[in-house]
Amino acid sequence: MATVLIDAKPDPISVDPARTALIVIDMQRDFLLPGGFGESLGNDVSLLQAAVEPIKALLDAARRRQMLVIHTREGHRPDLADAPRAKIERGAPSKRIGDSGPMGRILIRGEPGQDIIPELYPLPGEPVIDKPGKGAFYATDLLNILRNRDIEALIVCGVTTEVCVHTTVREANDRGYRCIVPGDCCASYFPEFHEMGLRMISAQGGIFGWVSDAGRICAALG
Repeated sequence: MATVLIDAKPDPISVDPARTALIVIDMQRDFLLPGGFGESLGNDVSLLQAAVEPIKALLDAARRRQMLVIHTREGHRPDLADAPRAKIERGAPSKRIGDSGPMGRILIRGEPGQDIIPELYPLPGEPVIDKPGKGAFYATDLLNILRNRDIEALIVCGVTTEVCVHTTVREANDRGYRCIVPGDCCASYFPEFHEMGLRMISAQGGIFGWVSDAGRICAALG
């Protein structure tokens, strides 16, 4: 087992790259691109785009080490059979899940807006998980993938920090995985939520995991 030491808060953490997976959460066109669903709701998408280059650097480092890389996309079946009524009814009446949006039907699998941005697009062989909820474990086969690859640690990044990233880290923590969150590889439409979300992860001796950044993780991976 060839371990590497990653500088992080609250303390450095040692991981084996062969048993560590990089999970890139929901870097989708509708959330990040101008003219997409996120911007149509009045959000500043440039705040999310700030995470693209750090994630790209982290992807390159993980791929060089032949680590398991997993991508997620939030989205639902076209018939909305997997979308709870309580979720569909949130938001403005004309901008709800399944409605027509700037890049196709909002959060519907197979629509242009639901897909991952070109800069971070998965390579052949990298699993892509379509998830109907905020967390990547809920109603998906993520746990089976991790178990089959004997994974014990996760590097979790993407958008948004306080919603899908945080939920996935909490889910992973409950399942016994050690989670490292590179702060500059995450983003939120609300900077204060991003900051507090990261602080919550590493608080109380790392109650949910460790917080680092792309530069320190890439340096550790070599």
